[in-house]
Amino acid sequence: MTQTRTHFSPLARLLHWTMAPLIIAMLFIGVGMVATVSRAHTTLIAIHKPLGIALLLLVILRVGVRIRRGSPPLPAYMPAPQRFVARLSHLILYALMIAMPLIGWGMLSAGGYPITLYGPLHLPPIAPHNTELFALLRALHTWLAFALFATVLLHLAAALFHGLIRRDGVFSSMARGGR
Repeated sequence: MTQTRTHFSPLARLLHWTMAPLIIAMLFIGVGMVATVSRAHTTLIAIHKPLGIALLLLVILRVGVRIRRGSPPLPAYMPAPQRFVARLSHLILYALMIAMPLIGWGMLSAGGYPITLYGPLHLPPIAPHNTELFALLRALHTWLAFALFATVLLHLAAALFHGLIRRDGVFSSMARGGR
């Protein structure tokens, strides 16, 4: 007899709940960076770059955990279109979580800016120095940030719907694990 898991693995939950506030912080730091010309701009950039790379590393680990461990099945009552949207939204989240730091890294590389992680620790450029490419990647980074923000809001709305209204175990599968 096979037992179906009803909760995400402890590592998957740890990665989820570590990354969630970091991604929200990154979105607000990004808005702050482009909205100010004060001295805070330099500080925000100094936080944004290494945090973006840390999130890239965490999402790569998270994808590996998701592939290796899978995820609990969605409730049987959910209609097929709703299951499709749930799976698609997760794919979009993962794609955006990977794309955003890579595009940011490429943007800075194309602009000729150093990618400083901490002190003398720098990342190599991943794109050629090119003003047009920089402008394209900067616009793409901005639009994908809006898409990530919207997707995170939809994800949060769905989680709250399942946790507060449906109470069907979908939210608790990530919130607290098996008991």
